This record gives sequence, structure tokens and C-alpha cells, in this order.
Amino acid sequence: MDTITLQVLTGHNPWLLDRKSWQETVTRHLPDQFIPRKLLSSPVLQNNKINLVIGPRQAGKSTLIWHYLAEDSDPYLLINCEEQSCRELCTSPALFLDDIKQIVDPLPGLFFEEVQHLEEAGLFLKGLADMKPGVPIFVTGSASFHLRSKTRESLSGRSTRMHLLPLGLSELYQEDISSLLLEEKAFQTWDELLIWGGYPEVVLSSEKQKILTQLVEAFILRDASDLYKIKRPDVFKKLLSLSASQIGNLVNYSKLAENVGVSVNTVIEYLNLMVESHLIKLIPPFVGGKRAEITSVPKLFFLDNGLRNVLFGGFTPINERADKGALTENLIFTELCKNTNPLLDSIMYWRSASGAEVDFVVKTQNKLFAFEIKSGELNRPKISRSLRSFIEAYRPDRTIVFNRSLKETIDVNGSEVLFKRHIHLPSVLANERTSR
Repeated sequence: MDTITLQVLTGHNPWLLDRKSWQETVTRHLPDQFIPRKLLSSPVLQNNKINLVIGPRQAGKSTLIWHYLAEDSDPYLLINCEEQSCRELCTSPALFLDDIKQIVDPLPGLFFEEVQHLEEAGLFLKGLADMKPGVPIFVTGSASFHLRSKTRESLSGRSTRMHLLPLGLSELYQEDISSLLLEEKAFQTWDELLIWGGYPEVVLSSEKQKILTQLVEAFILRDASDLYKIKRPDVFKKLLSLSASQIGNLVNYSKLAENVGVSVNTVIEYLNLMVESHLIKLIPPFVGGKRAEITSVPKLFFLDNGLRNVLFGGFTPINERADKGALTENLIFTELCKNTNPLLDSIMYWRSASGAEVDFVVKTQNKLFAFEIKSGELNRPKISRSLRSFIEAYRPDRTIVFNRSLKETIDVNGSEVLFKRHIHLPSVLANERTSR
């Protein structure tokens, strides 16, 4: 191991020089304020396996792992893959283990940060797991582009995967919402999420707009320019802003290409990179074959409202906005992402050729759910013709109309339709998971 690499490793891991400083090392990486995270799948510590945590920049992946490691008295070796010398160290699994064992023996647990910066991240991690080093391995990645074709296949049976998104309602408001007073407080949190989103640093800061702006620049300048080697980051940013104005809409690739001045293929490539960076998500239509339906055009949503608003729409209070409906639908979507299992559940929309539409259809292994979203208050239970048409055709196991005020249950052609308040979405989905 060369001198520079050794200096970099000891700089990130001062316990290499004094094992008693491990707890100080952990403390240095823990924030002053920490909001406990809720994952559908929690870290499962297994030797020789890759414990992979993926998600957008600054969603709290590293903080989550450091809190987990803080309970372990045995030290872990941090390898920051943004460092050039660390990337050079991680070209061969066998050579990597030999180099590390020269400076610390026995081998400690391993913690690779921002692994997407490795040229062959998937192959390196596969080789490392196959060599069975006898220690747990934690890995974070803020962009899965470099892992998509390699890690998802090559790490089959060798890894646990956790998807960490920005904070959701159940993490920011952890009291039991069982009274009108508590519901009012919960809606204050909901309205904050509608405008500012859930990135931890944004939630905890008094300079929310500044931090969101810096986040966008990081996505554009560091990921688009440096990581993805995009030749036209200006076009990438323009397309990202244009996408922010289209949340909840069907994706028209030709129109987007015309507006940003590039080919349709370039638009598709850039949108896919936004998906891989956990900025947006393109959800497919539900196709059941019982109606003339849209079968291929996706809808576009952002994975954080604050990031969307800094790109388009601004930060005007929710009751003064013309896009209140779109923001509510987008926030419900992000909450669905945070409260469903990405490996087992599919989030879709439904739309017939005649224009009938259901906002979200969630398909699990053995159940079908339909969700209609209302941004405002409802005085009485009433469902749209579109939702009624879907119920008649597909008889979903559960149909829920999320709104701001009404809690009631009605019968529609023998099927129960539940009216629930926005703030109860996490508990509703949790109850459905436990009843499966």
C-alpha cells in the first residue's frame, strides 16, 4: 500500500493508530440531531454478506449505518470511494484484502461509502463476498446507475438491500394520531412535507431553500457532470426543471425532446439517469385487460416535494398555490414508496382509453389496492365515475379515497370504499401489511 493511500485511510480511521479512539471516530460521524428512521427491512448483520443501503444523496444512509455501528464495540474500516486513492485500492478484491491485512489484523468490519464511484462496483463487491472475509460489510450508494447491470445480478444471494428515501410522515410525526388536537399537529407536519419535502438536513435547518438549492447543484454538477459524464449538463438541468412542472402527468417524450432541444433517445437516457439517482420515478400503467386501457405510457413523479419545488413552483404556502392538487398527489406517491416494499409491491396508475383514471393502483403478491387522492376537504362520501368503473371491472381488495377531512366507509357494488385522511396513510398501509 502506498503512503498516500495509507494516509487517507488513517485520516478517515484514526482508530488504526489508537483502537481506543473507535468510539470517538463514531461520534465524529454522528449528527447533533438524529431522527430515527423506519425501514420495512432493517439491517441484518451477516458475515460475508454485503449490507447495501441505496438512496438519494443526503437521505441519511451513512448516518443510519453509523448509528447502527455505534452499538458495536468492534471497529469498522471506512473506505470513502469518492477518494481517488480508495478507488485505486478497490480494483481487486484479493489485493484489497491483502493490503488491509497488512495494516490491521484481524480484519475489521468494512464500510464502503458512495460505492457507485468505483469503476466496477458490482464486480468488486461480488468478488469480495465470494472470498468470504469473515466480517460484515456495509455499503452505501446514492446512485445505482453503475450498480444496475452488475450488482442486481452478481450480488444475488450475497447481499441484503435496503432502500432509504428522505424522511416520511411516520418518521417526522411519531405520536399516535388519535385525537383532533394531534391530527392538527400532524397536518402541520404534512403541510411542511408538501412544501419542503423530507431531506433530513432540510427538515432540521432554518435555511431550507438554500440547502435544497445546493442539493440540486450537487445532482447536476457532481452526478450528471462527473459521475455520469453527461456532455450537456445544461440540458439535463433544463429537463429536470421541466419534469418538475409535469408531476403526475403522462410522459410525452417527443414533447420533452422538442422543449429541451435534444433527441427523444437523449431524453429517455437522461430520465433514466434521474430514476437511477432517485430523483424521480416513472410508474407504469396497470393493465388488466377488462377495459380499453393505456398500456405503456408512464407517469412521472418526484421522490421529494422540496426538490420538486426548488426546481419549479417555489415555496408559497400550500393554501395559496394553484398546484396544491399535484403536490398532494406527489406527496402521497412518496409516502407510498416509503411505506411499501419495493421488492414485493408494484405502484401503478390506471387509465382507460376514454380518460377514466385511478390515481394509484398498488399490486402486492396477492392483493390489489386502488387509491384516489383528493387534496381538499370532503363533506360527504362520493366517488368518481372513474373509480366506480375500476371497482366494477377489477374488484380491488381495498379501495381508499385519501382526503383532508372525511373518515367514513361506504359500499359500492358490494365493495368497501374507505375514506381516510392524508395523515393516516402510513398507519393504513401498516395495517394492510399485517393483515396479509
